[in-house]
Amino acid sequence: MKRVLIVTDVHKVLIEDLENLGMEVQYQPEIKKEAAMAILPEFQGLVVRTQFPIDEEFLRCGSQLEFIGRAGAGLDNIDLEYAEKRGIICLNAPEGNRDAVAEHVISLVLSLANHIPEANMEVKSGIWKREANRGFELGSKTFGIIGMGNTGMALAKKLRGFETRVLGYDKYHSGFKTDFVEEVGLEVIFAEADIISLHIPLTDETRNWVGLDFLGRFQKSIYLINTSRGEIVHTDALVSALKSGKILGAGLDVLESEKFPQASQNNWFKELIQFKSVNLTPHVAGWTKESYYKISKVLSEKIRDFYQTRA
Repeated sequence: MKRVLIVTDVHKVLIEDLENLGMEVQYQPEIKKEAAMAILPEFQGLVVRTQFPIDEEFLRCGSQLEFIGRAGAGLDNIDLEYAEKRGIICLNAPEGNRDAVAEHVISLVLSLANHIPEANMEVKSGIWKREANRGFELGSKTFGIIGMGNTGMALAKKLRGFETRVLGYDKYHSGFKTDFVEEVGLEVIFAEADIISLHIPLTDETRNWVGLDFLGRFQKSIYLINTSRGEIVHTDALVSALKSGKILGAGLDVLESEKFPQASQNNWFKELIQFKSVNLTPHVAGWTKESYYKISKVLSEKIRDFYQTRA
């Protein structure tokens, strides 16, 4: 019998599905890293989010590990190189929250386009400013999506209703051109995009990729949306671009550091929150009631398929 240790909060459908596959599931969403390491030798499967790093030290304890399931999309907290060396398959579930993230991106863009957060506060304070809160329509803009995987494609599909021109770029993926997204090179994004949305993983290549040099290559002033990983954007560069007007506004669901309240004491954070044109949310783009179920369901299906192919 395969034994699976779940060290994060998941929907009960994952537990039920794994048990129906004949597996024994130990559900410990509050467990600490050291305690998990102590019992890991007993398990063939591990399900995680991002509460602690699944590094080489951790994985050395998993002498029987056959798979790691990531309840979400990003795998940046897992030492993939060492896992591969050990023959441990790593599974994730980007299909489960792609619609949630895509809708959140659109929410952030519409909030920026129509000044909704500041207008809301003004009216509640008895201030009635119409001209100052005049917005723009998405159909008048060119939307650049960087990263055309599950979420990038979901976003492109949802933008169809706004009659927005959508440009898609992906360094490692091609052949995704459809009637609702143009497949272009990065130089076209730099030349023509008005709004940028990032949908790429955090790697050594992408860490701090969006810095002053990157932002300086845009021919227009842009709106920047980041729902991927905060470390992809160099926050000091973002603040400088906001000050210069190169970035007209930003919607950020992720930050360089998300350890609050400590992160709120960083100078970059103190500067960032001074801009009315910056909308922040607490890493909840993929955090919907529906995605809570879908992520677990997708992951259970991938675990099932993994063992069926090995049979």
